[in-house]
Amino acid sequence: MNKRIWITCLIILGCACLLTAIVAAVGTGVYIWDQNNPQPTMTSAVSGILQPSSTYCPEEICQETPEAVPTDNGIAVQEPGLSENITKTMDKIQNQVIDIRGLQPNGTVPRALLSEDELRDNVINDFLVDYTHEDALADLATLSVFGLLPQDFDLITFYEDLYSEQIAGYYDDEIKEMYVVRNIDFGGLEKMTYAHEYTHVLQDQNFDFRNGLKINDEDCQLDSERCAAITALIEGDAVLTEYNWFYQYASEQDQSDVDDFYQSYESPIYDSAPEFMKEDFLFPYTAGLEFVQMLYDQGHWQAINNAYANPPVSTEQIMHPSRYPDDSPVVVTLSNISSSLGEGWNLTYNDVVGEWYTYLMLAKGYHENYQLDEEVAHAAAAGWGGDQYQVYTNTELGQSVLIMRTVWDTNRDAKEFLDAFEEYGSKRWGDPVSQTDSQIKWVTIEQTATISYSVSSTLVIISPDVVTMDLVKDSLREY
Repeated sequence: MNKRIWITCLIILGCACLLTAIVAAVGTGVYIWDQNNPQPTMTSAVSGILQPSSTYCPEEICQETPEAVPTDNGIAVQEPGLSENITKTMDKIQNQVIDIRGLQPNGTVPRALLSEDELRDNVINDFLVDYTHEDALADLATLSVFGLLPQDFDLITFYEDLYSEQIAGYYDDEIKEMYVVRNIDFGGLEKMTYAHEYTHVLQDQNFDFRNGLKINDEDCQLDSERCAAITALIEGDAVLTEYNWFYQYASEQDQSDVDDFYQSYESPIYDSAPEFMKEDFLFPYTAGLEFVQMLYDQGHWQAINNAYANPPVSTEQIMHPSRYPDDSPVVVTLSNISSSLGEGWNLTYNDVVGEWYTYLMLAKGYHENYQLDEEVAHAAAAGWGGDQYQVYTNTELGQSVLIMRTVWDTNRDAKEFLDAFEEYGSKRWGDPVSQTDSQIKWVTIEQTATISYSVSSTLVIISPDVVTMDLVKDSLREY
């Protein structure tokens, strides 16, 4: 599934920030502002995003001939669409963010304003161009066998539409450039966006996303769970910095701009997204902020800086900050059984589900009829100790097999997951055809599923039929 690469690809590859992260997280307001005591109380996580509301760019903001901005080495860099006033505003925000965050830049970064159409072209040509039809089919096969998407879901079109709606400003850490979308005025929301995105510049220049933190295609394909955790650190840090910027430097007009935006904002594409996608888009911002806030409470910004030298390695550590850094995942391995399944079967994904996606599977399936209560799902996933999952696909037959072996912290945790999965399975596949204290089996026309339980571990298998299920079980005798 490579879930974190494709579903947060703009966050990982470009540190782009999703507009939904503010809107869905805080509803119609970000701060409760007391005019007599102007200290904001954060009601939830905030991610500064610039909402593209018009392609019109007034003369006082944009210029046909961009000014040349000198870099550290004296070479002028063209900054398309930036007037002198907006350039000065950006420079001022940069200095304020540097002061807040305490990280020093080691160079300048080109900046540009984009129209909505230019942004959409950037999204498609820079980020989604490498996401092929075959990639989408593999992801869809995996997500559908997990019960998170229907089998006929159009991933590519959905991503194009969603990111065009939601992405409004981003830092491209591959080519080291910043982009924001033209708006009628560079007001409070745009300033928040810029504070957030410039934080990413400082993070990258000090900690090196791609080579230092290994947030890149190759490494994240090998361990998406680690990348999800580090992405949450990165975004939580930027949210906290942005929050501090808003508290310290936002004017009354800036506050009014942000409030006006929340009162009128609509996001039909995001609103139509499957439940698990909505949750997963927000995870780096909401859970990341809670994680970073814990670090800040312990040792202010230096504690956050230290976390980049010893990054979190699992979504479990993000969801339970007290478990960082000592509670590392148990390594679980599964053998490749492609040959045992027969001709046409290939191993599509071999990765880690993690606590976060274990919760999503139980609570946020695409069909509401088999969604467990959120508290039950969280409790069932909370004892996660480590896992490995594999998805095998047969494109000719249009079939998939899921194998998910999980090691739990205690035997009680394993039993709690077994009980929760029994409820989940009965919602998804109906009454079990067989059940013992250690194994439950469901059989339908479309799928056969089992969960086995043994001393602090569980094994889930979902296959297209009983025959394939037996082939899988025969190949996993070591379990």
